[in-house]
Order: sequence, then structure tokens, then C-alpha cells
Amino acid sequence: MEEKRKYLLMYLKTGGGHLAPAKAVHNYLKDNFSESVETQLIYGFEKTPRWVRFIIEDGYRILQYKGRWFFEFLYALNKIPLFGKLSCYSVAGYMRRYLEKTILKEKPDKIIIFHFFLIQPIYNILKKNNLDIEVHTVVTDPFTPHPMWFMWGSINFIVFSNKLKDRINKKFKEEISVAFHFVLDNKFSGKMDIESIDSAKSNLNFELNKKVILILGGGDGIPKGKKILQELLKANLNAQIAMVCGKNDVLLKTANRLKETYSANNLKIYGYVDFIYELINICDVVITKCGASTIMEILNLGKVSVVNDYIWEQEQGNIDYLREKKLGVYEPKIKLLPNEIKKLLEDEELYSFYKTNIKNEKIRNGVKEVSEYLIDASNFYKAGEQQ
Repeated sequence: MEEKRKYLLMYLKTGGGHLAPAKAVHNYLKDNFSESVETQLIYGFEKTPRWVRFIIEDGYRILQYKGRWFFEFLYALNKIPLFGKLSCYSVAGYMRRYLEKTILKEKPDKIIIFHFFLIQPIYNILKKNNLDIEVHTVVTDPFTPHPMWFMWGSINFIVFSNKLKDRINKKFKEEISVAFHFVLDNKFSGKMDIESIDSAKSNLNFELNKKVILILGGGDGIPKGKKILQELLKANLNAQIAMVCGKNDVLLKTANRLKETYSANNLKIYGYVDFIYELINICDVVITKCGASTIMEILNLGKVSVVNDYIWEQEQGNIDYLREKKLGVYEPKIKLLPNEIKKLLEDEELYSFYKTNIKNEKIRNGVKEVSEYLIDASNFYKAGEQQ
């Protein structure tokens, strides 16, 4: 019997956009290639001091929600190669021993990287130990990734747009990147049919014949969630509202107080849930921020999004894509959100316009193609046509 090949999928938890694609590929390979491939998810900060994890991971989330200007300043500062490389070297020092021990112990056939902070230490470890291991780097931002992804030379890149693929190949003057559709959990590969949507609505105690507005952010809920919910409740729209607060306990408590204040029987409030797929399927409109994973999940299921917020410059490409292709609405003024939502719910021609554009974009889940590419990258170079 042929020995299984071993793949290490390495990630960090700076936002869900790095872990989610890693888990999606891991699960797909486990479900479809378990006889020939063994995969392991490796958390780069597994043995890192708690205070380092707090600064890098919790600090990332806190600054995005409470110190946006400082986050954007750090983002811009680290675009300068000197500062970017210093940041990468500094973080690498806290991971290198654990990563080296793991690589030497597991002796993988391939390493797949899902975060730019892991690139330098992994290539350094391979060079130091004279290891000939195939490495692929999955660039998790589809349009405007941080330059820190590309500060370490011409390596194998997997990207999620032809525009980015062409940019990388031009920069390094060689074909070193391949483009696929964005990687999502495999369940996002197909939409629910009408019967399944009705069943999900019933199970979640929604009225079948009434439209649903979903308020959805990342793991920490949507920024300015209190104001968004308050404006929707004040508008008294003829629709049901579902709000996902994620791990944001403050937002969860605030939303429940608003529900009581406005006697909003049409409002359902959730904390951190594992049925986002069902909630997106049953809704008609999603109010959200412009993180890549969330936007692609929404578009993959053919739903219309209304984006209120995005992070400059990290999510700039996502909002530009949404607006240029006319796949959704961008409305930064919270007071105007209810009016935008009302138009989408009541103007069938307008709503159909966005739905048609989404359908014509032919968006699909890239987890199958990316996973199969990783199985045999040397022969599998059919990257698929990215629309």
C-alpha cells in the first residue's frame, strides 16, 4: 500500500480570513483524498507566549473596531519594505522554534502557508536544514493584499483573482502564481432550493412569507452595529431582521436592549453561530462589512449585500470589485441604510438587477480546484477561468 503524503496547512488567527480557507482546504482533502493524503492544520502561535498572541491577534481585532486610524497607519507603515521585513522578523522569532520542531518531526511532503508572517520563518527553516519540501503560499486577500506577502522573492503563490495573478507574474517576471475562485467551506458550493429555504426558516422560527434582512459582520460582529440596528428598528421596515453579533458580547447585550426598547418582535439576535450558511440562504438582503470571506460567501449564495464599512486599504479591492461589477450597494451613512434596504425589498426591478449581475459573474467556490491543484501542482496547472 502506497504511503500517504503529508501536508501541513499553516495559519494564524489574525481575523477569520486566514483560518477559514485553511480549514476549507483541510476538510476537502480529508473528505475526498483521505486514502492518499494526510493533512494537519498547524497554528503558528501554538507555543508562542500569550502576550504575543494578544498583541498580534487580539490587537488586530481591537484596532479594527476601536482604533481604525492607528490600524491603517500601521498597515501603511509596513508597506515600506524596511518596516515590513522588521515586523516579519520580529514575529518570526516567536514562532521559529515551534515551526522548526514541527517540520522536522512531521517531515511533510508539502507545506501550504495561509499567512504572510509564516513565509519568512518557514523558508528560513527549510534552507537551514537543507530540506527539499514543496511550499505553496495562499494569498487570502483576492485584490489588494499587503506587500508583506511578496517581500520574500518569487515563490509559489495561489491567488483569487486574475488581476492579482497578472500583477505578481509581472512583478517577478515569471509565471509563479495561479488564480482560482475564492476558497470557502465546501457547503458554500451550492445554494439551498426553495423547499430547503422554507424548512430552514421554519426551524429558525422565521415567517415563511416575510422578507429577511441579515446583519452580519466578522467574528466580532459588524462595526457600528448598535447604530445600524437602531436605525433599522426606527424605520420599522416590513421585514424580519436577524443580527449575528459573533463573539462581541457587548454588541449582543446592546442588541437585546434595543429589541426590548423598540418591542421588536421581528428581530432575532444571535451570538457566535455555526449556521451562517442557513442564515444567508434564508435572507433577502445582507448588511455587512467588506471582508473577503464574508462577501464571497454572500455572493456565492446569490444574495445582495449592502456594505456599510470597509478597512482602507486592506479591503479596498473588495469594495471596488463589488461596486465596479454592480454586485451590491455601498452606503457608508448609517442613517441612509434603511432607505437603501427599503428600495431593495420593494423595487423588484432594482433587486433583480443586482441578482442578475451576481448570476452573470459566475462566482463559485474554489475549494475543489485549489485542493486538487495542491494534490499534484506539477501536472495540475488548469487554474480555471476566473471571471
